[in-house]
Amino acid sequence: MRDGETVDPTTWTKRVRTGAVTVDDAVDPDRVLDEYAAGATVVLQSLQRWWPPVTRFCRDLETTLTHAVQANAYLTGPDAVGLAPHHDTHDVFVLQIHGTKHWVVREPLVDAPLRRHRSEPDTAGRQPVLFETELRPGTCMYLPRGVVHSARAQAGSSLHLTIGVLATTAADVVRLVGRLAGDDPALRRTLPLGWAHDPAVAVAAVKGILDELVEFTAGLDASDLAGRLTDGFVTSRRGAPQGRLLDLERSSSIDDDTIVVRRETPVSRIDEVDGRLRIRTADRTVESPAVVGPVVHRLFDGHPRRVGELADLADAESRVVLVRRLVREGLLRIVPDGSDVDA
Repeated sequence: MRDGETVDPTTWTKRVRTGAVTVDDAVDPDRVLDEYAAGATVVLQSLQRWWPPVTRFCRDLETTLTHAVQANAYLTGPDAVGLAPHHDTHDVFVLQIHGTKHWVVREPLVDAPLRRHRSEPDTAGRQPVLFETELRPGTCMYLPRGVVHSARAQAGSSLHLTIGVLATTAADVVRLVGRLAGDDPALRRTLPLGWAHDPAVAVAAVKGILDELVEFTAGLDASDLAGRLTDGFVTSRRGAPQGRLLDLERSSSIDDDTIVVRRETPVSRIDEVDGRLRIRTADRTVESPAVVGPVVHRLFDGHPRRVGELADLADAESRVVLVRRLVREGLLRIVPDGSDVDA
């Protein structure tokens, strides 16, 4: 009866592929267990927000890919259907954690779907099968967006983690161009009165706007558009604040023996503008004289550095002042002696 249903204990929403019913607005562990025992799949959504190991993993992955990353966990009981046939509108990496799960992967209904492209289980389940596989702990499967898939637990309980890659797409570029086009008064004009009653008038109006849009688009600067997309990605990805209070306490005693490493904060780019070095982060822009560029690039290479290692690029006072500022801005973190720099 409950095959294909999922329960999210963080919101108490029981999700069915054909709809959703809110059970309660508070987490009740006993009810979660009751639902699980009755065959529902328990879903832990957005683990990247709550569990530090997954937070770090997703942050590192999205910094590398420059696409947003999320993580959900799915706990399914013995021989229960964990997921009815469906497709996702984002790429997925399935990481099997515990138990086994049998997967059926089918041809897409829609190639490279966007969020508005949804599928119903009955329709999705009729797509031709590409392959079937059983995932065991430690195995991983990649599912491009649009590929139809379903899953069933085997003899025992099964837990898998899905890493969703919410890609920035060509459609996002088109949407950005559309927003910019709205800045042109001519492209905000009202359509002729009565246009909907006269097909010829409607067609002429639309054609004129399309011609103007082509001309408007031709005048856009691709580097400016790329920069806007980059800034949009970075400003939506905030770094983790863990350890910043301690770093602020320690920053006053930074010296050449202090070890620092770049904090896990995505940086859009480091630009030199009018003799100033500009570092754009999720919530701020940090500026310094352009002469410190080589020092910043070395500090941001991902390797832990003793401040004294910068002696070939900056004098003693300058390097300490710069490192202290970057620590206080949340761009570097201090690595205590003897600790694991990757912790």
